[in-house]
Amino acid sequence: MRWLLSVCCLLGFAAAGRAQSATTLSNLTRPQSYVLKRISSYDRAGRNHDYRTIPAGDTLTLLDERGPGEITHIWITIAASERYALKKIVLRMYWDGEASPSVLTPLGDFFGLGLGEYVYYKSIPLQVAPDNALNCFFPMPFERHAKITVTNQGSEPVNAIYWNIDVRAYSHPLPPDTLYFHAEYRQATPNVAHPNAKFDLDGKYNYVWLEARGRGELAGVTMSVIENSDGWWGEGNDMFFVDGAKMPSIEGTGTEDYFLGAWDFGGRPFSYPLYGAPLVGREVQGARWSVYRFHLDSPIPFTKSLRATIEHGAANDRGDNYYSVAYWYQTQPHEPLPPLPPVNERIPRVIPPGAKGMR
Repeated sequence: MRWLLSVCCLLGFAAAGRAQSATTLSNLTRPQSYVLKRISSYDRAGRNHDYRTIPAGDTLTLLDERGPGEITHIWITIAASERYALKKIVLRMYWDGEASPSVLTPLGDFFGLGLGEYVYYKSIPLQVAPDNALNCFFPMPFERHAKITVTNQGSEPVNAIYWNIDVRAYSHPLPPDTLYFHAEYRQATPNVAHPNAKFDLDGKYNYVWLEARGRGELAGVTMSVIENSDGWWGEGNDMFFVDGAKMPSIEGTGTEDYFLGAWDFGGRPFSYPLYGAPLVGREVQGARWSVYRFHLDSPIPFTKSLRATIEHGAANDRGDNYYSVAYWYQTQPHEPLPPLPPVNERIPRVIPPGAKGMR
C-alpha cells in the first residue's frame, strides 16, 4: 500500500503541467498514442560489444533525438578504473537546440552519489541497483530535439559505458504549458562557518541548492556531506524564497527533518520512495553522509524565481563540505547554469577547520 500511494504521488506530479510519464495498472487496458523507442549502446554489428569507451578528455553522445517526445527512463552503468570517475564524468542534457544545457552535473551526483562512490538505494525518480546500475525515471519532455552527452574529464579512459534510454515519440505537439526538466550541481568545500552567529532570519549565508528564474517548480534535492570537524552537522533549517521574497516563504526545523528523518537519522541508513539517507556516518571528522528529498507529493511552485537553501549548522555555524544537485521543471529559456568547479576541486576530501578552503 505504501508503494501504491507513492506511485500515485508520482502520477499526480507528472500530470501537473507536462505529459504524463508514469503509468498505473489500470492504464494498461487503454491504447497508447506514442511509439516507444530505445536508444542504447547495443552492438550495431550484431555481436556482444554493447558498450563504448570514453578516452580522457573526450565527449560521447548518448542521445540525439528529434521531437516531440519524452524521455521516461535512463539506465547507465560504467566500468572505470580511475578513482572518483563518477565525479570526473560530466553529464549534460540539452532541450530543443538550446546552447546552454538544462542539466549540468557530474554523472554520479546526478544519481545521488555525491561522494563519488556507489551507494545502493531506491527512490521513485532515482535508483542505484546492484551492481552499479544507475537509473533515472524523471520525465523529460522535449518538443523539437533532445541531446544527452557525457564528457570524461578524468586522466584515464572510461573502459566501458553501457546505456538504455527509453523515449516516447509523440505524433502531436507537447501541451503549450509543458515544463522542462533541469538539474544543476553545486558544492561548498567548505561552507564558510559563522561560529558566533546567534540567529539567522534571512538565510544570507545559507548553502544554496538552486537559484532559478522563470516559472516552474522544484522537484527535489540530493546532497552529500563530508564532516570537517566532530559533532552533528545537521542543525540547519531549510529555507525557500519564492518569487523574490526577502524572508523565507517556507522554512523547516532542521536538516534531518527536511530530509524526513529524525534524531540524527537514528545512526543507520534508509531509503524510501520520496526521501532517504542511504549513507549515514558518525558525528566525527571525516564522516560521510548522503541524503535525498523529492517533492513529488507537492512540488514547490514559483512564477518568477526560486532560491532554495539550507543552513550549514545552526545559524550556519559549521564549515562542512556540501555537494548537491537540485532537480526542477520550468519554462524555457532558462538562465545559464553555474559552471562546474575544476575536477580536482570536485574530489571529496576532508578540509580541517583553519585550512585553506577550496571552493
